[in-house]
Amino acid sequence: MSLLRSNWIERCLIAFGIALLAFAGGARLTGEIQKQRDLKRFDAALLSAAMPSPARVSGSPAAPQGVDMSLWSPERIRAYEESLRKDLGTPLAVLSIPKIGLEAPVLEGTDDLTLNRAVGLIEGTARPGENGNVGIAGHRDGFFRGLKDVGAGDAIEMRTLSARKRYVVESVRIVSPDEVRVLDPTPSPVLTLVTCFPFYFVGSAPQRYIVRAVGRDAAPSMRPAGPAPGTSPARTRKEADPPGIEQ
Repeated sequence: MSLLRSNWIERCLIAFGIALLAFAGGARLTGEIQKQRDLKRFDAALLSAAMPSPARVSGSPAAPQGVDMSLWSPERIRAYEESLRKDLGTPLAVLSIPKIGLEAPVLEGTDDLTLNRAVGLIEGTARPGENGNVGIAGHRDGFFRGLKDVGAGDAIEMRTLSARKRYVVESVRIVSPDEVRVLDPTPSPVLTLVTCFPFYFVGSAPQRYIVRAVGRDAAPSMRPAGPAPGTSPARTRKEADPPGIEQ
């Protein structure tokens, strides 16, 4: 009797030990799963800022979160709504300019569809997160209309899933569409934002508006903060006149 009871207790202890191991293993597995979920949630939150739901907009059901679309033209808002029907892939980065409340996704290229949905990385320039001259184009009646209120000293941020680059505006220039030097490669971190000018011009705008920002750790050059007197307007390599940025 005593032997049977001893065997029963021994089996109970073994079962209890197995249960504890299973619980510990399950807790470890659950923790790993939760960690991966948290990482994915973080990535999703970043991408959500880049490709926001059209349901939250002031004045428009299709405006992205964090962007004031009150200055957008009705045609640009409609084009944005149309672009939501297409899957344009994962954004390269998120461009933020706190002064004007801008938070926009950065997509590859400057074709019509891309610039209706976001701002676009200009072909041949450095990629977001890299050193060098990163060229970004946007519509003057859409995401980049607020650039008219940006000036020297304003902060700009470029976020990717692996890096965060901070810039400060060094200069604002008005150039002609045939100037390509503004997108020349640079050894230090530079961000060049390009849109058409004048902002409220009817038809194809004759000039380009260039906002140049340098990495916060980079030494600023001694360029003027406004259009240089006597300089002929210029066109950037792809900067000023990418397809779809004529509106």
